[in-house]
Amino acid sequence: MAQVLVIGDDLTGSNATGARYARRGLRAVTVGDPARAAHYAPLVDVLVVNTASRHWPAARAYAAVRAAVERACAAEEPALVVKRVDTTLRGNPGSELDAVADALATRTPTATLRTLAVPAFPDAGRTTVGGLHLVDGVPLTRTAVARDPFDPVRHSRVTAILGGQSRRTLDELPLDVVERGTDAVAAALRASRAEVVVCDATENAHLGTVARAAASLATADGIRWLALDSGPFGAALADALGIRPAAAPVRVLAVVGSVTDRTRDQLARAEATLDARWVGLDPEHPDAERALVGLRAAAAEGATVLGVNVLSTDRSSAKAAPDPESAAGLLRCLAEVARRAVAELRPGGLYASGGDVAAAVTAALGADGFAIDREVLPLAVAGHLVGGAHDGLPFATKGGLIGGPDAARDCLEHLRAAGTRTAPPARPPRKGDR
Repeated sequence: MAQVLVIGDDLTGSNATGARYARRGLRAVTVGDPARAAHYAPLVDVLVVNTASRHWPAARAYAAVRAAVERACAAEEPALVVKRVDTTLRGNPGSELDAVADALATRTPTATLRTLAVPAFPDAGRTTVGGLHLVDGVPLTRTAVARDPFDPVRHSRVTAILGGQSRRTLDELPLDVVERGTDAVAAALRASRAEVVVCDATENAHLGTVARAAASLATADGIRWLALDSGPFGAALADALGIRPAAAPVRVLAVVGSVTDRTRDQLARAEATLDARWVGLDPEHPDAERALVGLRAAAAEGATVLGVNVLSTDRSSAKAAPDPESAAGLLRCLAEVARRAVAELRPGGLYASGGDVAAAVTAALGADGFAIDREVLPLAVAGHLVGGAHDGLPFATKGGLIGGPDAARDCLEHLRAAGTRTAPPARPPRKGDR
């Protein structure tokens, strides 16, 4: 049964939001006909229903959204319900929020239902500071959305936009509280009596802080959270609430040969956001068997993102020119680890960082080459191996000096999603089918 229900108001945003969950390995599908929601709910982890109601009158949008929620929750209410809104808050965010909340309150009238409104989308330049929603640092009323021919935005303050449409009480949670961490946010949320709390956020870490605080209150106080967001916060809240794929998650193996500061930062980010487990390889005495012992242990403990990386000794030696013979031996060891780990652990995706490493791994696996699917980011390419015993294995490669702190995470998430079936059968059963 769907663990997350997302109600969107346009197709592009609905699909983009579904992709945020798919990157976490959750099976997601978007439906455009709310009447089909009940059919797909048992087949997926995340059901996204697009009501296409952004440009409708408020009363019509309210009715459509409420009916969509009632249909999607007919059999069972998901663990998390999200009202997806436009990144610039166009349309009927307040009216549609009321529709979702009213539908849920009717189903479970005794539950304490509150809403976290976190419309920030930092990766897209949408942030909220002092209760004002900004596009690339500019308040909404000074951007093109203020002149939108269909839905001009009249306010920059989120509470003013929602309050002009919603019957619910509103409060704001400022950035300085968010930056004090999870405990401070939890205390502020507990102290607020408002039904809807609008949270400031300027970076992805802020979304995670608010999500973890909300999850702690869900456990401690029994609060049922409804999320109003533009995509990333709902996915962060699902993660904080412990929502995981119903099917066994795909395992991704990484082989990293670079020892640059940039690579270390990327691996640390992957460890923090994906719970990645790294087994260090001594560059002076590389030991494939020892690395495999570590990988086996990580897999046995349930790690779904795991890999081997080359340890640096000290700053000076890490930047010194490597001895060619030692470098060749290290490369052979990494390739051997990859060959044996793929055979033993049977990952659903393989990531190689560094051009020499990618070539050595491809050869060690007996592949003829690499079928290119897409560019995850500049000079980071994803596709699959062709030829050999591992033909079709999803594979991503990235240069060691390429990308920002999230580059490795993005490649690993892509591989995890590539190995997860994100759509139900092409044609659902029809009346009269045998």
